[in-house]
Amino acid sequence: MRTIASAILLTVILVGVNTGVQAAAEPNSSRPNGSTNVIDTSVEMARSENEFSSAQLVPARMSETRGIAVIFEGTDDLHYYASADTAPAGYKLKVEAKSDFLMFGDAVYPQWETFYDKALEKSVEVYSGNFSVFVPIASVTAKPGAEGAIKEVDVEVKITGIACTSKICLPPFEKTLRTTIDWGQRESWKQISLEKAADKVTPYAGPSYSTWFALVLAILAGLSLNIMPCVWPVLPLIVMRLVEQAKQGRKQSAALGLAFCLGILLFFAILAGANIILQIVYGTVLQWGDQFRNPAFVAGMALLLVVLALFMFGLFTFTVPSSIASKSGSGKGYAGAVGMGLLAAVLSTPCSFGILAASFAWAQTQNLFMGTVAIMSIGLGMALPYAILTSMPALLNRLPKAGQWMEIFKQAIGFVLLLIAVKLIASLPEVRRTSVLYFAVVLAFCVWMWSGWVSYNTKAVRKWLVRFVALALGITAGWTFLPAPAAEIINWQPYDAATIKTANAESRPVLIKFTADWCWNCEVVEKVVFGRKDIAKLIEQKDVLAIKADTTLENYPAAIDLKEKYKEPGVPVTIVYVPGVQKPTRFNEIFFGNKLKQLLEKLSSKE
Repeated sequence: MRTIASAILLTVILVGVNTGVQAAAEPNSSRPNGSTNVIDTSVEMARSENEFSSAQLVPARMSETRGIAVIFEGTDDLHYYASADTAPAGYKLKVEAKSDFLMFGDAVYPQWETFYDKALEKSVEVYSGNFSVFVPIASVTAKPGAEGAIKEVDVEVKITGIACTSKICLPPFEKTLRTTIDWGQRESWKQISLEKAADKVTPYAGPSYSTWFALVLAILAGLSLNIMPCVWPVLPLIVMRLVEQAKQGRKQSAALGLAFCLGILLFFAILAGANIILQIVYGTVLQWGDQFRNPAFVAGMALLLVVLALFMFGLFTFTVPSSIASKSGSGKGYAGAVGMGLLAAVLSTPCSFGILAASFAWAQTQNLFMGTVAIMSIGLGMALPYAILTSMPALLNRLPKAGQWMEIFKQAIGFVLLLIAVKLIASLPEVRRTSVLYFAVVLAFCVWMWSGWVSYNTKAVRKWLVRFVALALGITAGWTFLPAPAAEIINWQPYDAATIKTANAESRPVLIKFTADWCWNCEVVEKVVFGRKDIAKLIEQKDVLAIKADTTLENYPAAIDLKEKYKEPGVPVTIVYVPGVQKPTRFNEIFFGNKLKQLLEKLSSKE
């Protein structure tokens, strides 16, 4: 998932390239496309507004090992990525050295820092500010004469990666630095010391509570989960279950109540097990809230809350298994009780608050046994009220009687659930939000169709037909909207009239894609035309300047020029400037992929 999230981020990066590219371009580069620049021992790697980073080569020693040190100097906000798993499209910082007379080993990188990436909604490992990378010399290759005859040695160091700030990411780069080192002076090379990333692991520092206080806090945290709004949709079912159980006698009521409590404890046992695996196998801890850093989990919880809000509005009802209403207490009744308890625990997670996080944080600082006890204590606290009620059926008589107030209260809670769902969707990466909202609407329609289009007296054939159509529609919508959008395969530049004018003057082909966020047909064009690999390859081969002209708002430069300069009534429209042709070619339709391909094939390839 992190790899998909990275590809999505790279798409957004490349769309915003023009802002930072002009400042980052080197004198030797003809165009800011991340191509190789062969330079001397020092170079400015990247610059965006007031943020910059430069690198220089120096021969150095790390302990008794000789090699080349790449010294990075710059501001703290401009950073490089230390891990391919979290870097946009896997572009982590990579340093490689080569020479005709020296063999180099793998680069040694410093300890990374953490940076909170708002687009990915998580912390990532980066290098920033002033740091060094050391490339050790593994051996001296064969050369006529003795080793001491080697005097000056040419060394070439290739640096690849991507540089970002908190505001923008620059294009991926590949730069080559060259230097000549005096092998005869190797004993006097600069001594450096840097800490390997793997050598330094900062232990998690949790709150320092006493054991008994922490366990009591964990039980209180579990109790608090029962008043979370996210749990309220299942409370009517829980109360109904408890009342029906009370009619079966104290013994049967207690047995089914225990099964319900076991369902709650099962959820927290899963969390405790995950915590053990993470600590033993991966050397990390399970933080409360980690699940919300996973976009798939957040989207799933938001959609579940939408469905539960529809239940609160009375759009459909849960059918209580016959085993609950009967006095037989079959195995199905126990299974249903466990499942209901598990559902109640899962629903508590989106609405949990500080006291739960504090309890979970303390558990991470303890040994595995005590940490497991603390996590299970949270589940025990949540299950405690139900254990008491089912063991004392007389208490159920004091529950409020059903009436109109309960229906109003239930519908009001439905709106609360929708607010929580909106909050969860808003926390998703921007590229996923709209798709999840679309699917939420289709899902609501399918739920309404499933329950509202049939009744108890509906013939079985019609009932199953309606529900099959509803299910098929839901699956199709999920297949369409829920997968992460694919990364754009064309390096789009933001709209800029001056850039287009310069390209025209240089006889460079220009393709302008006029689009808007609210345009449905524009999304179709993106998929059926600009999502084609053959067209993307031709744009690259023919050195076409690809421009994405955003006309979402009327005051955008592209929107103004679309109306005043190009005299087009609306979007989508694609305009192609061909060198030597006075009038540009315009495509106002949607399915013009083959026509565009024929046009691109006629262009001259770049050298």
